[in-house]
Amino acid sequence: MKKLQGTWTALITPFHSGKVDLTTLERLVEHQLAAGIDGLVPCGTTGETPTLTLAEMRSIITLVAKRAGKTTPVFAGAGSNDTAKTLELVRLAEDCGATGLLLVAPYYNRPPQAGLYGHFATIAAATKLPIMVYNIPGRAGVELSVETLARLRAEFPGIVAVKHATGSVLGAADLAAATDLPIFSGDDPLTLPLMALGAVGVVSVVSNLAPRTARAITAAALAGDWEAARAAHAKLYPLARALLALDTNPIPVKTALSLRGLGEAEFRLPLCPMAAEGVLALKSLLAAHPLD
Repeated sequence: MKKLQGTWTALITPFHSGKVDLTTLERLVEHQLAAGIDGLVPCGTTGETPTLTLAEMRSIITLVAKRAGKTTPVFAGAGSNDTAKTLELVRLAEDCGATGLLLVAPYYNRPPQAGLYGHFATIAAATKLPIMVYNIPGRAGVELSVETLARLRAEFPGIVAVKHATGSVLGAADLAAATDLPIFSGDDPLTLPLMALGAVGVVSVVSNLAPRTARAITAAALAGDWEAARAAHAKLYPLARALLALDTNPIPVKTALSLRGLGEAEFRLPLCPMAAEGVLALKSLLAAHPLD
């Protein structure tokens, strides 16, 4: 098993005629593994999980775990805003062969820090799989505090990392100063500055498109070659920034993949296709910044 660091891809979920396209998903996984990606995350935000059925989640996680799980960490998205339902999703991920879990902070009901602690503590006590906590207040409506994350890390050895998607570099610095919890960037444009502060990698959207270039940033930073890390960051930054700015993730990345012949720009409502001007912007970026 690879060490928990580097570039991990938050996999899209390809659709065809309204159904999950497992053939295209397998092709995407093969492309990731051939590029030497350090980890895979199916059924996360980028995978449009809120619109997937349990049966579809089962088929997706099983496929990815079967193909990659023996050599590459597969941390399946299994979070919800209901602790009991989250435990059901955890059991599903365990049954499908996932090697770890990505658990988002409960969304919409906006629990206080005591509730957030209780949620993750309950799950950590109920599974042997390692857990990456997903801190994304922009979607969840609530942010896990540094104190709560430090407490969880100290009390539960199964909590092995945090995906820091708050958009705050200062927040990452505060977390690194307070605990040894390994930090993964949750925003591609911020991977380099967060790694300069001690983060160990990124859970990446842009690596669906460019796994080798995305991995070059983290590999160079982990090796202490900051000049090479900056060069890789500069190469990838325009596209990484666009994928998060042109429209709601994963609309831009799936559109870009379709432009490169790696799937269809098909979504499930309430997500929908990009406007024409966004597609043109992506075409220009892909032409100006050819990637692996």
